[in-house]
Parts: sequence; C-alpha cells; structure tokens
Amino acid sequence: IMLHSPLALSLLLIAVSSNLAMAIKKEKRAPQTLSRGWGDEIIWVQTYEQGLYEAKKSNKPLMVIHHLEDCQYCQALKKAFAENEEIQEMAQNNFVMLNLMHETTDKNLSPDGQYVPRIMFVDPSLTVRADITGRYSNRLYTYEPQDIPFLIENMKKALRLIQTEL
Repeated sequence: IMLHSPLALSLLLIAVSSNLAMAIKKEKRAPQTLSRGWGDEIIWVQTYEQGLYEAKKSNKPLMVIHHLEDCQYCQALKKAFAENEEIQEMAQNNFVMLNLMHETTDKNLSPDGQYVPRIMFVDPSLTVRADITGRYSNRLYTYEPQDIPFLIENMKKALRLIQTEL
C-alpha cells in the first residue's frame, strides 16, 4: 500500500488541479448562455431595455432576433447565422445584440405580427427601423438561411443609416 500511495496522491493532485484550472478558465470567459447558439463570441445583452441603453450609450444599432427553440425555421436560420463569419464579425464589433425567446411589450418590434424568426434593427436614437425589411411581403422581418447575404446587406444598411442621419 505504501508504494501506491505517493503515486495515488500525486494522481489525485493532478486531477484536482486540472479541474481547478478548467474551472478558472471557464470563469474568465463570460458565460454564454445568452447566445443560445447564435454566436458564442458575440456579447449578448439580456433584455430589450438593456439593449436600448447599450445602443444609445455606444451609438451602435441594436439588432433584435426573435426566435423559439422548437421552431425549425429559427433553428435553420440560427445555424446559417452562427456559421457566417461576416455576420459574426459585424455582430461582435458593430452592433448591440439581443436574441429573445419571448415577445417584448414594445409593439414597434412586431409591426406586422409576432412571428418567428424575426430580425429587427433599432437605432441608437431608439427608433425601430421599420424600413429595414427582409424579402417576404407577408412577413417583413423574417429571413431564411438562403437570405443570409440579404441580412448582411441589411446589417450594413443599419450601420449606414446611423452615419447619415445622426
């Protein structure tokens, strides 16, 4: 038994210290429960109110994504969104980002109904951009995975409109 115990003790210490190191690493990085799969490198705000505050403070547009876990269209869009490098980079650097799995009380965010997925932009002046729409006349703010290039254009448009109007 004496032979095994220094070995067992050192193995135990190694196991404990590597678990500790992993726990410390995890703490350093912001918990990414808010990304919900839309992009773990993006800093997400928790609420619409927080989003408005951050948009005004940072002079960046707020991008609001309405979605539901059990919606196949949301899941498909989320995958395309998360895999697109250009979107992820713009979202990280130029936007205040919020994804919501519930409706807000702000009726301006559902001008043509409460469907999902729905992506809307809000100016730092706190104006909902009803003029930045997707490709479908029956659901103005919806996007499908194949509409990613169109969404990128709309993100650029949201950024351009701030610069020209403020």
